[in-house]
Amino acid sequence: MLEFLDYLSLGAYFLLLIGVVWFSSRRQSTPTDYFLAGRDVGWFAIGGSLFASNIGSEHIVGLAGQGASTGLAMAHWELHAWLMITLGWVFVPFYHRSKVFTMPEFLERRFGPTSRWILTLVSLLAYVFTKVSVTIYAGATVFQTLLPDTFGSPENAFWVGAFATVILTGIYTVFGGLRAVLFTDAAQAVVLLLGSAAITAFGLNALGGWGELRQFASANASQLALWRPLSDPDFPWLGVVIASPIIGLWYWCTDQYIVQRTLAARDLKTARRGAIFGAFLKVWPVLIFLIPGLIGAALHQKGLLAIPLGSDGEPEGDRVFATMVAGLLPVGLRGVVVGGLLAALMSSLSSLFNSSSTLFTVDVYRKLRPEADNRRLVAVGRLVTLVIVALGMLWIPVMKLISGGGLYQYLQSVQGYLAPPIAAVFLLGLFWRRANAVGAAWSLGTGFVLGLGKLTVQALFGAEDGKFHDPWWLAAIGDYNFLYATGWLFLASTAVGIIASLLSPPPPAKRLDGLCYATIDRAEVRASWNLWDVLATVVVLGLVLVFYLYFSFWI
Repeated sequence: MLEFLDYLSLGAYFLLLIGVVWFSSRRQSTPTDYFLAGRDVGWFAIGGSLFASNIGSEHIVGLAGQGASTGLAMAHWELHAWLMITLGWVFVPFYHRSKVFTMPEFLERRFGPTSRWILTLVSLLAYVFTKVSVTIYAGATVFQTLLPDTFGSPENAFWVGAFATVILTGIYTVFGGLRAVLFTDAAQAVVLLLGSAAITAFGLNALGGWGELRQFASANASQLALWRPLSDPDFPWLGVVIASPIIGLWYWCTDQYIVQRTLAARDLKTARRGAIFGAFLKVWPVLIFLIPGLIGAALHQKGLLAIPLGSDGEPEGDRVFATMVAGLLPVGLRGVVVGGLLAALMSSLSSLFNSSSTLFTVDVYRKLRPEADNRRLVAVGRLVTLVIVALGMLWIPVMKLISGGGLYQYLQSVQGYLAPPIAAVFLLGLFWRRANAVGAAWSLGTGFVLGLGKLTVQALFGAEDGKFHDPWWLAAIGDYNFLYATGWLFLASTAVGIIASLLSPPPPAKRLDGLCYATIDRAEVRASWNLWDVLATVVVLGLVLVFYLYFSFWI
C-alpha cells in the first residue's frame, strides 16, 4: 500500500532522527545529563515532548477506534489540558524547589523511604505491563494494516513492525538519553499534528463535510454522544466526572513518565511555560484523533471505506485509522502520516524507556549502591533500558489476549485502578501539613491492594462468556463499572491516609520545608510568572470550555 514517494518521506524522517540522536549523545557524562538533559531544556521542547509522549500510537490507533465504536465518550480524557495547566501552576513549583530526579524521590523527601519504594516498584510494573505492551501492540497493528503483504502475511507484518520499532526506539533512547527523547519528541509533535489533521480533512471531504458527520452522529446519539445517561453501562456521566479527573491528576501531575519533562527545565518559569505550551497542544486530539474514528465509522456505513471485520463480524475499531490512511490519502502524504504514526509509537516508547531507567537507577540502584560513580549510574540506566525493551517484546503475545474492547478503554480502566492512591497521597502531601510517613505508606499500600484486587476479580469473574459466574458477589465486583470503582478507591485511599496520619505523630519540620503549600517560598513562585503566562493559561482554558460547550450540544 506504500509506494516509492511514501518510503522516501519515511527515509528522510529516520535520517532526521539519527541526526538528533547523534547530536544528543555527545553530552551524556553525568546522570543529570542522561536522565534530565542537564536541566537546561527550553519551554518549546518541554511542551512538545509532553504532548508527543502522551499522544502515542495507542492514542492515534486507540482513540480512532474508540471514536468509531463509542463516539466522544473518551473525549473527557482528551480534554485534560486543564490538568496540564494544574501541573504548571500548582505542582511544578514544589518539584522544581526540591531538585529531585523522580517522583518517588519527591515522596521520600516529603514522607520517607517506604513511600518511595512502594511507588517505584508499582510504577515499574505498571510501565512494563500496561504502557509498553499497549504501545507496542498499537504500533504493530498499524504495520499489519498498512503493510499486510510486504512480509508475506499480515501476521508477519505485525511481528516485524512490533520488533523493529521497539529495537530502534530502544537504541536511540539508550544512546541519546532524555535529551534525545525531548528533542525528537518536539519534532514528532509537529508531524503528529499535521499528519492527523490531514487524515481528518481528507476524511471529511470523502464523507461530504461536517454536516454529514453530525447527521451520522445524531442518528447514533445513544452510542456516540459526549455525555451518557446514568443508565449507560460503560460511560455514565457521573462516573466520567468522578474518574476522569482522578486518572488525569495522577497521569499529568504525578507520573514520572510525564513530569520528568518539566524536571529537565532550566528554571521554574521555563517548566511552567513548557506545561502551558503542552496544554495548548493537548486541546486538539479530540478533533484530530477521535473525530477521524467517527468519520471512519460513517464512511464504512456508507460503503465508502472497508474497515476490516473482527471475529464477531463487527468492524475492528483499532484498525480504523490505518485503514483511513491507506484508503484516503494520496501517495507521498501517506508516507508522512505513516511517519506520524511511527513518531507516536517511538516517542511514547522512548519516553517510557527513559523514565523507567531513571526510576530504577535513581530510586533502586543508587539506594542499594550509594558509592556508585556517575559513569556507573549512566551505564546502569542504559542496561535497564535494554532490559525493559526485552520485557516489552516478551509481553507482545499477551496483548492479543487483553486488547478486547479497544486499546484505549483497556488502558484507562487499568490506570483507573492504579491512579487513585498515588493522586491521594500527592494531594495530601502538598496541601495537608499533618500528613505523615505512616499515612502515606498505608494509603499507597491499601489503595494498590484494593485496585489490583478489583483488576484481578474483573479479569476472572463477571457475566461475560469465559468468566466465572459464581460466587455471585465476585461476579458483581468484576462487572462493577471501572469509573465508579476509581472514585471509591480514591476515597478509600484518602480516608486511610488521613486516619493513619492522625493516629501517629506529626511529620518533622524538615519534611515540610518547601514541600507543602504552607511552607513554600511564595515570593519565588510569584517572581516566576508574568502577564503572558496568565494570558496563555486563559487561552488554553477558554479552548477547553469551547470544546466542551460545542460537543455537549452538537447532536
